[in-house]
Amino acid sequence: MSLVSTEWLEQNLKNVKILDASWHMPASNRNGFEEYKIEHISNSIFFDLDKNSDQNSSLPHMLADSLTWEKNISHMGIGNNDRIIIYDNSDVLSACRCWYNFIYYGHDPKLVSVLDGGFNKWKSEKRLTSNEISDLNFSNYRADEKKEMVKNKKQIDENIIEKKFVVLDARSKERFEGKIPDPRKDVRSGSIPGSCCLPFNTLIESDKTFKNLDELNNIFNNLTKNNENLVFSCGSGVTACVLALAYSLVNTTYVPTIYDGSWAEYGKITS
Repeated sequence: MSLVSTEWLEQNLKNVKILDASWHMPASNRNGFEEYKIEHISNSIFFDLDKNSDQNSSLPHMLADSLTWEKNISHMGIGNNDRIIIYDNSDVLSACRCWYNFIYYGHDPKLVSVLDGGFNKWKSEKRLTSNEISDLNFSNYRADEKKEMVKNKKQIDENIIEKKFVVLDARSKERFEGKIPDPRKDVRSGSIPGSCCLPFNTLIESDKTFKNLDELNNIFNNLTKNNENLVFSCGSGVTACVLALAYSLVNTTYVPTIYDGSWAEYGKITS
C-alpha cells in the first residue's frame, strides 16, 4: 500500500508515525521547515531531505551511508517496525523521495506509505492541523541497505549500449530536450542518451493525488512497450521517486530503482 487516503490517515492518526517531508526547489523561495513550524498535521515529525542526504557529496540528495541514516532516524524516534506515513506540501511531491529512502534502507515497504494529495488535500478537507512540535524519544533504528535499488553513472553509461533497462526521466520535456537552461549553473542542458521523458506531473491530478491505476498503467505501457525493467531519473533524485511510486502502484512486484546522481551528475559540466 504505497498510498493512503486522507480519510485513512485521519482514522489511524494514533497508530502511525507521520513525517512531513516537504522540500521546495531553491528558486521557489520557500522553506519546508519554516512552513512546518507554522502548520502541519498533528504529531508529524519534520524530515529534512537535505540534511538526511549525503553531506559529503557535491551532488544534491545523494543517499547517505547506513550509519548516518540509522543515527538520523533514531533521533526522530522511529523504529524498524513503525507504520510510517509521509506527506508534503511541495510542488515536486518530495514525500516520494522520503518513501524511497526508507525502502532503500530496509524498512518493510508494506509499512511505508505516502499520503495521496499531501498536505494541501488534508487542509482543503478541513482536517486537524497544529503548530505544536512534539518531543521525540530516541530509538535504535537499524538499516539494511538494498543496493540493487540504485544505479550509478557507470551502469547508466553501460546501459546505453547494452539496453538492459529503460531509463525514464521525470523532468519536463523542455529540460529533457535541452530547450531551456538547466536550473543548476554547473549542469548542461539535455538528457541521457536513449532515455525517455515522462514528466512526473503527467501522473498527477490537479489536487496532487495520483491518477487511477488504469490511467497510470496506460501511460507506462504506451511509453515503455510493456518493458518492466525500469530505472528512474530526474534532476536531483526527487521527482524520479514520483515515477517509482506510481509504477509501484501498477506493478506491485517492482523494486523501486533510481539513478541517484540523476541529471545533476550526468549533465555536470567538468573543466
